[in-house]
Amino acid sequence: MSRIQKLTPCLWFDDQAEDAAHFYCSVFEHSTVTAITRYGKAGFEFHGRPEGSVMTVSFVLDGQTFTALNGGPVFRFNEAISFQVNCHSQFEIDHFWYALSAGGDEQAQQCGWLKDKFGLSWQIVPVALMEMMTDQDSSKSQRAMQAMLNMKKIDIATLERAFNDQG
Repeated sequence: MSRIQKLTPCLWFDDQAEDAAHFYCSVFEHSTVTAITRYGKAGFEFHGRPEGSVMTVSFVLDGQTFTALNGGPVFRFNEAISFQVNCHSQFEIDHFWYALSAGGDEQAQQCGWLKDKFGLSWQIVPVALMEMMTDQDSSKSQRAMQAMLNMKKIDIATLERAFNDQG
């Protein structure tokens, strides 16, 4: 018997669950759609969805299982829920930033945060930032924080220069 993940985020879409799952799987390596369920006749009076249309899509992004639900226009994403993508290099930051922000809300970009074309919020952050922010020397961490506050997409080299007080 396969192990079932204890916690699985469920992302509510109007009718874009399958498109979103395939999009996210194209952005993250080691990712795949694992199952698709469809609406049937049962419950039509509640869900109002055509028989055979996609109800849920199960997918895995780099080891993390998600469910995408076509639940209708009742709920929309907002910044209260977001996902952080921890990156080890500027190459990774650039990859995830440009891929996830394509077609998204450019006004929602600040401090590594972006909103994708489905309205879901992501923060693309370098692992090095957490190391800088937890440094014992608070003046170093404050310089790194100030540098980050002036960025949309985070630039590791700029953070490092600020952290090390190299202007």
